[in-house]
Amino acid sequence: MLRIVLWLLLAAYLITVGLWSPAAAPVVWAFAGAGTLLAAIPGPVLALGGVIAWLKHRPAPAPTATV
Repeated sequence: MLRIVLWLLLAAYLITVGLWSPAAAPVVWAFAGAGTLLAAIPGPVLALGGVIAWLKHRPAPAPTATV
């Protein structure tokens, strides 16, 4: 029984070590690309874009109660 558990642990370790870095690489590349794009766009332009998006999609005012 112990031998089977050890083989399963070895297999899990090899799968984890073998597959973790290739699986994580696209995520790291995506964050690096997003960081590059954010660094290339000036802060005031990003803030202006955020304000424009908020004004375009702001919530509707709540209706007032009438008697």
